[in-house]
Amino acid sequence: MKFRPCIDIHNGKVKQIVGGSLKDKGDEAAENFVARQDAAFFARLYKEKGLEGGHIILLNPSESGYYDETKRQALEALRVYPGGMQAGGGINPFNAEEFLNAGASHVIVTSYVFKDGKLHYDRLKELTRAVGSKRLVLDLSCRKKGEDYYIVTDRWQKYTDVKVDRNTIEELSAYCDEFLVHAVDVEGKAEGIEEKLAALLGEECKIPATYAGGVHNFQDLEKLRELGKGKIDVTIGSALDLFGGDMKFEEVCSLCRRFQHTEARKEHGSK
Repeated sequence: MKFRPCIDIHNGKVKQIVGGSLKDKGDEAAENFVARQDAAFFARLYKEKGLEGGHIILLNPSESGYYDETKRQALEALRVYPGGMQAGGGINPFNAEEFLNAGASHVIVTSYVFKDGKLHYDRLKELTRAVGSKRLVLDLSCRKKGEDYYIVTDRWQKYTDVKVDRNTIEELSAYCDEFLVHAVDVEGKAEGIEEKLAALLGEECKIPATYAGGVHNFQDLEKLRELGKGKIDVTIGSALDLFGGDMKFEEVCSLCRRFQHTEARKEHGSK
């Protein structure tokens, strides 16, 4: 289990927000933390620590008056750490190249593919032709409806009819290099992980996947490692001391590296 750092940018500032609170109208969101430093500062820190595969998310839509500043921050962070981070938020076949050229290792996509509540395979294939499946991360961020999880789009505001289950994970694995999965109902609340979702990812994901949402202490990391069978990576936002939380960044890095070493030994021993 790797630690995948994050940089969420909203209204031109690095923030941690309550996931379900994000609104396009008025560019509103319930804020947990607003950083004094810019996005490039955090990208530089992650580079110095050798943390790869984190993500930069633009939380404003392109129509927002804040979008240009949010995008500028994202592109600058990518240039600081070329090849080290992924970029998402409003990505489509027409703007993906700009982020990749700026240094993104991958682009992260939800709304272009899951549009109007449906999964559009024509759009997915168009995207893979444009960027290649090896540079594409599909964002399966989801919310619970009944006993199941459904993918949500447009900054987590709109439900689709696409259930996150074995069939969806298996089908979409052929089109991308990784999955990013925010458990939106607990995102930004630091009240514990969505255990059922974590277990599903651990059971069904055959390609790399990163879980985000609700981690608030080191017991949650242990639990996620167990439910994810050691192969699901983790992002921590509001609970991290970088963003005003109690979990020390250095300790998270150290623990996840120990996890990786333990898992590598187990895998070597089983061969």
